[in-house]
Amino acid sequence: MADAIMNPTQTKKMPKRLAWGLLIGCVSWMGPYSGMNGTLLPAKIGMLDPINKVKLVATFAAIAMIVAMFANLIEGALSDRTRSKFGKRKPWIIGGTIGSVLMFFVLSWSPTIPILLITWTIYQLTLNAIVAPMVAIIADAIDPKYRGTVSSFYGIGMSIGAYGSGVVASQFLSKVNIGIWVFALVQVVLTVIAMFLIKEPSSADEPKVPLKGSELLASFAFPVKNAGDFYLALLGKFLMMVGSYMITGYQLYILTDYMRLSQSTTSRMVAIISMILMVTAIVFGAVSGPLADKIGRLKMPVALATLMIAIAGLFPFFDAAPWTMLVYAVLSGIGNGAYLAVDQALNIAVLPNPKTAAKDLGVMNLSATLGQIMGPVTAGAVISLAGYRLIFPVMAVICIIGCVMIMCIKKVK
Repeated sequence: MADAIMNPTQTKKMPKRLAWGLLIGCVSWMGPYSGMNGTLLPAKIGMLDPINKVKLVATFAAIAMIVAMFANLIEGALSDRTRSKFGKRKPWIIGGTIGSVLMFFVLSWSPTIPILLITWTIYQLTLNAIVAPMVAIIADAIDPKYRGTVSSFYGIGMSIGAYGSGVVASQFLSKVNIGIWVFALVQVVLTVIAMFLIKEPSSADEPKVPLKGSELLASFAFPVKNAGDFYLALLGKFLMMVGSYMITGYQLYILTDYMRLSQSTTSRMVAIISMILMVTAIVFGAVSGPLADKIGRLKMPVALATLMIAIAGLFPFFDAAPWTMLVYAVLSGIGNGAYLAVDQALNIAVLPNPKTAAKDLGVMNLSATLGQIMGPVTAGAVISLAGYRLIFPVMAVICIIGCVMIMCIKKVK
């Protein structure tokens, strides 16, 4: 039972089975979400309303942000309080997966923008039922000396999901609905494998705290006590995600409207960019987590990775040519790989209270979710005001501020 979820002090060796389960589990939700958010959803919006597509992408992102803000916090808190023979986390992950797959099929059918928007909104509820509980497994089960390495596995899963999905999605730009069905199938298969690998003990016998009075408020409130470093890490993550997703959320339109590429060339470029991002992120993610454990440093790798992403985003500003997006992909892949490998270990290190791990990590993940959503909103506003070129320096400045926030953390080296 070394791979089973337990108190971190009981972990005697590196839980390889659990680490692989988290990697696959992360791909199971991150891949379909990224494939839809970055490529297939903008493509479908462009098909239904090509004139207003830029504003609509920003509108979808803004509404999704509002829903995710509450869903991540509430579902994470409820996961902490779940008592079942299947554990605290698995019921939420499985339920969220079922809901997400159902919403994907409705998305493929949606014939109008309003129906598409309602479905995308409901999908945010199902998605966040997966995210916060899955990350909390690291806090539940992993001894601090292995958290960098296990976080690296999770980060590699995020890289594969975020960037590998672009390779897949790019093949379905002219067959969007089929692409959505493919992602639904991928999510089901990978979730089944992940749930088989992740062994979670029953939580049925754990004490229940009544949801009333101050306990009710504490269960759903943002942490306050000893939370200064927590919020610095949260802001750093949020700003890094906003910057990154300013480009990711509008990548399709950057290639077609800013760089004036044809649909066939755009399809090839999306696949190449995604492949570069994925390979570089996996390589540097695999190295960064174990290295962080070895040198005993978490803050510096995350800060440097954020700075690398800022530098990467400047290249398309200087030249509206495809080669600049390839350079961006290389540098951003390196930065994202290193960032995602160490980020979750840093998040856990700044938790104010281990007893509310999923709720507080839900708040932390909320910053990532909001950043992913706020990125396209910010980019859409910049494009509307000043065109595509200005989004790149704005993105760089946002990431640099995020880097400064990370470096201000005090209790983590």
